[in-house]
Amino acid sequence: MNKSIRIIVMTLLTIVSFNQTASAELAIAATPKANAVTDAADLGVLENGLGLKVGEKVPAFESDTYAGENVTSAELMEMGPLMVIFYRGGWCPFCNFQVRQITQAFSQFQERQVTSVLISVDKTDGAMLVKEAYDIPFPILSDSNLAAHQSFNTIIELDSSSYEKYKKFGVDLEAWSGLEHHKMSAPAIFLIDKDSQVLWSHVALDYKTRPSVEQLLGVIDANLK
Repeated sequence: MNKSIRIIVMTLLTIVSFNQTASAELAIAATPKANAVTDAADLGVLENGLGLKVGEKVPAFESDTYAGENVTSAELMEMGPLMVIFYRGGWCPFCNFQVRQITQAFSQFQERQVTSVLISVDKTDGAMLVKEAYDIPFPILSDSNLAAHQSFNTIIELDSSSYEKYKKFGVDLEAWSGLEHHKMSAPAIFLIDKDSQVLWSHVALDYKTRPSVEQLLGVIDANLK
């Protein structure tokens, strides 16, 4: 085998190896796990000082779509009112159950002229996996740099021992975000009007419990008349 052919072969092997590694790094939770439904009395909680309060305005931010295109908060608000859902990542089966439910209820949000927006720290590859897995018809943002997370005040950070524990369970947050900050969002949902004002907000640290679609539709009906 001459030198030129060897170089071509080695290059092809490197590309194949890289693609196999990349695909092995990121895989959404195979089976979504059903969430417990938030108690009615707990709807609208803001735990640990997280989240924006009702009446506050969302500070301007820029993020990326799952396709890597820049998007501003002002552009998103043009689609408003918005139901902004922060999820931990495509690796989280409880998040994926919530995502699937909201996607299946897309027409009911449309009837109320509310656009759902999904946001996580997942890099674009991860956000794309989630979009394709559930055929999501509304915006899904890749916010690895945490700009949207900071604006909505939803950030939680894993300490080094928790990060290593997640890795033992097959979840490498650095691989998912593409960065080394070990941060993600607490499960959070915000109803925002076209003027960026928060009409309703909910941030709870129990990632296994989420508001149901029926509860969210009730929130919309109660706040948008």
